[in-house]
Amino acid sequence: MPGIMPGNMPGSGLDDDERRARQEAHWLVKEFGAEAPLYAAMKAEKAIEQKDFGRCARWKRVLEILTDNGSPARRAAK
Repeated sequence: MPGIMPGNMPGSGLDDDERRARQEAHWLVKEFGAEAPLYAAMKAEKAIEQKDFGRCARWKRVLEILTDNGSPARRAAK
């Protein structure tokens, strides 16, 4: 089907990278609660130091997910 990326279910709206970032964010909140964004930022920084920019981009996306106003990490911090 044109317009559908490999690994996507039609109508899901999420690619594999986005799905993985959301799963990672969910796990971080479950594991670390309000400290989840700090952990994601540290992982992104470590990836930069190792010049692994693909991994850095994933951790930065996880951090964006965690710092959105309606995210589970924000609710856990309250």
